[in-house]
Amino acid sequence: MDAAGPDTRFERGLKNLAAIDGSAGQRVLDALAGIAPDFGRLLVEFPFGDIYDRPGLDLKSREIATVASLATLGHARPQLEVHLHAALNVGCTRTELVEILMQMAVYAGFPAALNALFAAEKVFAERDAEEGHADAAPRRSS
Repeated sequence: MDAAGPDTRFERGLKNLAAIDGSAGQRVLDALAGIAPDFGRLLVEFPFGDIYDRPGLDLKSREIATVASLATLGHARPQLEVHLHAALNVGCTRTELVEILMQMAVYAGFPAALNALFAAEKVFAERDAEEGHADAAPRRSS
């Protein structure tokens, strides 16, 4: 096999997955180990070993696109929450994420945007609890 063979792809994928998702990515792989370990390997190799490793976009830009896409689906809340955490991990701010999700109302409708905003609220609260300060979440405007 060439340098882009499965082992290299998998190693690149694990590196990118850890940089983007921290321990959350490994938890997904662990959860798949008992039912579909091959799917876990594909999940690491293709999106994280091939796509996320391409030149042309930085990780922050890739996570912005991913968050927007998952928000417009309207039915991928667990994945959206993982990628909201990931977006924060790679440099997005809470304000940027809220603005991205609000913009999705134009393209996906208010229900999808509302669901995504509530997912963001949950993620922000989780991060606040982990960091030990409950006042960092953006305030709702009246």
